Amino acid sequence: MTIQANQFNASELCSRKLWQIVNNEADARMSRDLLQQAIEELTARRRYLAELSRIGKLGTTNHNA
Repeated sequence: MTIQANQFNASELCSRKLWQIVNNEADARMSRDLLQQAIEELTARRRYLAELSRIGKLGTTNHNA
Protein backbone atom coordinates (compact mmCIF):
# COMPACT_ATOMS: atom_id res chain seq x y z
CA MET A 1 0.00 0.00 0.00
CA THR A 2 1.31 3.45 -0.85
CA ILE A 3 0.45 6.61 0.97
CA GLN A 4 0.54 9.79 -1.03
CA ALA A 5 1.11 12.95 0.97
CA ASN A 6 -0.65 16.13 -0.05
CA GLN A 7 2.10 18.53 -0.95
CA PHE A 8 1.66 22.23 -1.51
CA ASN A 9 3.40 23.56 -4.58
CA ALA A 10 2.61 27.24 -4.97
CA SER A 11 3.93 27.34 -8.53
CA GLU A 12 1.17 24.94 -9.62
CA LEU A 13 -1.63 27.30 -8.56
CA CYS A 14 -2.96 30.28 -10.48
CA SER A 15 -2.37 33.75 -9.08
CA ARG A 16 -6.02 34.22 -8.17
CA LYS A 17 -6.03 31.04 -6.05
CA LEU A 18 -2.78 32.09 -4.35
CA TRP A 19 -4.33 35.48 -3.57
CA GLN A 20 -7.38 33.78 -2.10
CA ILE A 21 -5.13 31.70 0.15
CA VAL A 22 -3.21 34.75 1.35
CA ASN A 23 -6.27 36.97 1.70
CA ASN A 24 -8.26 34.36 3.63
CA GLU A 25 -5.45 33.16 5.86
CA ALA A 26 -7.69 33.26 8.96
CA ASP A 27 -9.97 30.70 7.32
CA ALA A 28 -7.17 28.64 5.79
CA ARG A 29 -5.80 25.67 7.65
CA MET A 30 -2.22 26.00 6.52
CA SER A 31 1.09 26.61 8.18
CA ARG A 32 3.00 29.85 8.07
CA ASP A 33 5.52 28.17 5.78
CA LEU A 34 2.86 27.37 3.19
CA LEU A 35 1.41 30.85 3.48
CA GLN A 36 4.89 32.30 2.93
CA GLN A 37 5.32 30.13 -0.17
CA ALA A 38 2.09 31.54 -1.60
CA ILE A 39 3.24 35.11 -0.89
CA GLU A 40 6.67 34.49 -2.42
CA GLU A 41 5.13 32.97 -5.55
CA LEU A 42 2.85 35.99 -6.00
CA THR A 43 5.77 38.39 -5.62
CA ALA A 44 7.84 36.37 -8.08
CA ARG A 45 4.98 36.66 -10.56
CA ARG A 46 4.65 40.35 -9.69
CA ARG A 47 0.91 39.90 -9.11
CA TYR A 48 -1.19 41.51 -6.37
CA LEU A 49 1.80 43.53 -5.15
CA ALA A 50 -0.28 46.56 -4.14
CA GLU A 51 -2.75 44.36 -2.27
CA LEU A 52 0.00 42.43 -0.49
CA SER A 53 1.64 45.70 0.51
CA ARG A 54 -1.65 47.12 1.76
CA ILE A 55 -2.30 44.15 4.08
CA GLY A 56 1.29 44.16 5.31
CA LYS A 57 2.37 40.87 3.72
CA LEU A 58 4.92 42.32 1.33
CA GLY A 59 8.40 42.86 2.73
CA THR A 60 10.43 45.78 1.50
CA THR A 61 13.03 43.49 -0.07
CA ASN A 62 10.56 41.44 -2.12
CA HIS A 63 9.48 43.97 -4.71
CA ASN A 64 12.37 45.82 -6.26
CA ALA A 65 11.28 47.59 -9.41
